[in-house]
Amino acid sequence: MTESTSATPTDLDARYGRGRRSRRPLIIGVASVVVLAGLAWLGWAAWVQSNPPVTSRLQGFQVVSPVKATATIQVDRSKPVEATCRVQAKAADFSIVGELTVTVAADSPRHQTLPVSVTTQRSATSVVLVGCTTKDAHRPR
Repeated sequence: MTESTSATPTDLDARYGRGRRSRRPLIIGVASVVVLAGLAWLGWAAWVQSNPPVTSRLQGFQVVSPVKATATIQVDRSKPVEATCRVQAKAADFSIVGELTVTVAADSPRHQTLPVSVTTQRSATSVVLVGCTTKDAHRPR
């Protein structure tokens, strides 16, 4: 009987420390690309949401009579776009008793304060500014 002195390739790899080619760098690279893409999207979304084309604020309101309430709203636009602002008058039971949509023209001043008069069905106790939207931004601000 003769013994074979030839070693198999796996024995040589084990003897000299050569292992299979690791997939670890590939996995790290793919994970890095996915994380960077996610961070880029997060940055873009934060930038877009923090810079809306229109913002609005209710400065005050007054219930003038059982069928009328007035409010003062402030509208600020970052671009000369047409904005639509919605104001609601509410009763003591929180039901909507009057509503008005105000259109702010694109060629009007970008920062303005508007008086609003809402006709109500019955006596209102408060006036709420739902917010303003534009053609491209549908979320009231």
